[in-house]
Amino acid sequence: MNQNDIKEIISLSAQQTWEIARSIGEKLRQGDVLALSGELGSGKTCFTGGLARGLGVDEKYQITSPTFTLINEYPARHRLYHFDVYRIKDYDEFEDLGYEEYLGGEGVVVIEWAEKIAKRLPINTLWITFEYLDENDRKIIIKGPENRLKELMKDTNREVV
Repeated sequence: MNQNDIKEIISLSAQQTWEIARSIGEKLRQGDVLALSGELGSGKTCFTGGLARGLGVDEKYQITSPTFTLINEYPARHRLYHFDVYRIKDYDEFEDLGYEEYLGGEGVVVIEWAEKIAKRLPINTLWITFEYLDENDRKIIIKGPENRLKELMKDTNREVV
């Protein structure tokens, strides 16, 4: 069984957060699930934008949080399914979205506010937490299967703690 590992990255700007995510996005595979958590404005949507470009989502698509639509889909090397479950009140509401067909499917799934539906996510989910350090700096904590995490972090342009 694959052991989980944890990597911490300090990002000094929204641009660095975006670049870190783009680098990770270039290495994402079909079926990957990324669970994002952190306070409002901590970098979840910015990170998703970088992931999207790394996956090959065309620049003509503006990456926005689907707070009211709950899911945005973007064509890419692997279709990107971007969930925002901030407004979800319980697991039943998440199930009503038909989430199971997205998880482990043919695309990549990114879920903002994923802590709200943690029990419904696959065991190999990559958990990414954003913590404020100050106005611009963030600590990005990534937890996931050790081998997969090493693959995703390879050649990332930031020092990993």
